[in-house]
Amino acid sequence: MSAQLVLRRGPVSARWSVRGLALGATVWAGAVAVALWAITLGEYPVPLPAVLETLAGNGTLITYDVVVTHRLPRALTGVLVGAAFGAAGAVLQRLAHNPLVSPDVIGINAGASAGAVVMILGFGASAAWVTGGALAGAAVAAAAVYTVAYRNGFAGYRLVLVGIGVAAMSSAAATFMLGRADVNAAYQATVWMVGSLRGRSWPDVVPVGVALCVLLPLVLVLVRRLGVLELGDDLARALSPRIGRARVALLAGAVGLSAAAVASAGPVGFVALVAPQIVRRVLRERSPGLLASAGTGALVVVTADLVARTAFTPRELPVGILTALVGAPVLIALLVRAHRIGASG
Repeated sequence: MSAQLVLRRGPVSARWSVRGLALGATVWAGAVAVALWAITLGEYPVPLPAVLETLAGNGTLITYDVVVTHRLPRALTGVLVGAAFGAAGAVLQRLAHNPLVSPDVIGINAGASAGAVVMILGFGASAAWVTGGALAGAAVAAAAVYTVAYRNGFAGYRLVLVGIGVAAMSSAAATFMLGRADVNAAYQATVWMVGSLRGRSWPDVVPVGVALCVLLPLVLVLVRRLGVLELGDDLARALSPRIGRARVALLAGAVGLSAAAVASAGPVGFVALVAPQIVRRVLRERSPGLLASAGTGALVVVTADLVARTAFTPRELPVGILTALVGAPVLIALLVRAHRIGASG
């Protein structure tokens, strides 16, 4: 067991893994560094000292327009979206005791995408409409998965199989709506559904920023109950009769984080699956740290977006394509490993 740091203030105490805190600080620093590097690059290069001066309020009108108006919202959206996906994936994998579970695998992202597509095609790409549609779609998908898959717990592959079915139905609904939509609106929605940070502006930062500010502290408080849930549902109910409420609250928090991330950047695939697995392998612990997973997700997204912007110039790939290229082999490897050991993780 790794060294633990215990903080106490009156009747409240918190225990933190020292290695987890070190990894979290490292990946968060890396995410910020890559985001700043990305801001310096583009058709109008801005040196890092000039970027820092502009962020401090001492830049010129040109650097302010380039940095603050255009590039900073994209970089900040990438950091926040990655953090939301990473935290949501860590919570869901611990709730289900299954490393294969993530919002994109079990249909939450597909449900959020379908809800957002309805809003884009029916009401335009307003941030408020897209966010509302994504939240509604994710909630419906999560409720369907929970209702069908839960049988005194989420045993074996049942949650994954039910989630794949819900994801398929949500994707089919979105495709059907795209086929009946106006060509321009359908193109706009199709590009968004791949998962992209291109053209992100300050209104795109708001949904995921608010979700992280509200839901992440709630999840951090409730995540202490996951230790009881990992003992098994029967024993958990015996030790804490109200544990079911904590499970529902954690599920709602993960759904809200995923939906807000989808509303801001589209369904950036496999980030929620990969980030907690990286943390687990580095820390060599069964349960991924929440803050470390969030930071790893942020680092993965901003790094993938930087590569998508610069590696294929003059063309630019959606960030979701690169994360899928990395995440799909990870999913296959996890499936092979689970098959070999005869369990789901």
